[in-house]
Amino acid sequence: MKNTRRTFFIQALSSAGALSAFALAKSINAQTPEMVAETDPTAVALGYKADASKVDKQKYPNYSAAQSCSGCALFQGKASDAAASCAAFGNKRVAGKGWCSAWTKKT
Repeated sequence: MKNTRRTFFIQALSSAGALSAFALAKSINAQTPEMVAETDPTAVALGYKADASKVDKQKYPNYSAAQSCSGCALFQGKASDAAASCAAFGNKRVAGKGWCSAWTKKT
């Protein structure tokens, strides 16, 4: 194939497009907050459990089986979301089926 200016520009534009798509995908992933670990200092202080059925009911007598992160006012997602950002954890993501002592009923 003969190298021409047209071929050069087509290849350059294709490469630029691929790099732009890669950069966009990387920035979208970078914007997704990380999940809160149960060992996170804030999580420990609030008694966060990713699975609400594992909450220590002796330590947290206000816990009710009807409570979960997805039903909390601090949960930044829809009730059907598996995980979403939480205001109590600096907008890190929590499990929808999780629970912590900051739980406040959604109105």
